[in-house]
Amino acid sequence: MVKEFVQDEEKQRLLLDEHTEKHFTAGEVVRDIIIGVSDGLTVPFALAAGLSGANAPSALVLTAGLAEVAAGAISMGLGGYLAAKSDADHYNRELQREQEEIDTVPDTEAAEIADILSQYGLGPEEYGPVVNSLRSNPKAWLEFMMKFELGLEKPEPRRALMSAGTIALAYVVGGLVPLLPYMFVPTADRAMATSVVVTLAALLFFGYVKGRFTGNRPFISAFQTAVIGALASAAAFGMAKAVQSI
Repeated sequence: MVKEFVQDEEKQRLLLDEHTEKHFTAGEVVRDIIIGVSDGLTVPFALAAGLSGANAPSALVLTAGLAEVAAGAISMGLGGYLAAKSDADHYNRELQREQEEIDTVPDTEAAEIADILSQYGLGPEEYGPVVNSLRSNPKAWLEFMMKFELGLEKPEPRRALMSAGTIALAYVVGGLVPLLPYMFVPTADRAMATSVVVTLAALLFFGYVKGRFTGNRPFISAFQTAVIGALASAAAFGMAKAVQSI
């Protein structure tokens, strides 16, 4: 009997060693990069296209574009920091509230464990030992309630700063792409035409990469990203032409 048990343990260990799960775990970082790059490609391009539509010289378009990239990076980074900080504060408040409930009404909280596990098809004879085990381990009990009752994951300690830096840097990288032609082409109209080609290519590439990382169909993602960026830029250019004609 003992020999069979040991063999089963060894078999399970070998199966785990042979099986490597490939899950994407950097979702928050990728989300920040997507936010920063997509806004960086779209907003400065729309501004440059709008100014070009108003017959502004390339130097003015470039100056205004760089100023917008700097201001946008700060604004987007600050927004990412405040959002992540708000998530962390919310988690800590709920953590304290859940701990108080475990201390004051433990039987009610234990009944909630049973209710949660029953939703996964476990019967009383199956979830009973789990409930008793969690009650004997307060830390695990609290983590279980936070994750399965409230659906909250513990945020990374430096998540707010990482989010701010990632979004700001991604915005700068994306924002410089549509402005590059204005650094080398003195005529705004020609620079805008080049910027359109460069930015559309960047949007297609970014959309494709985004689709690969997020599990969506890359070519569909590339097309959607390019269309959204083109519509935003066309709207800004049309508004500039409309204002100019007044």
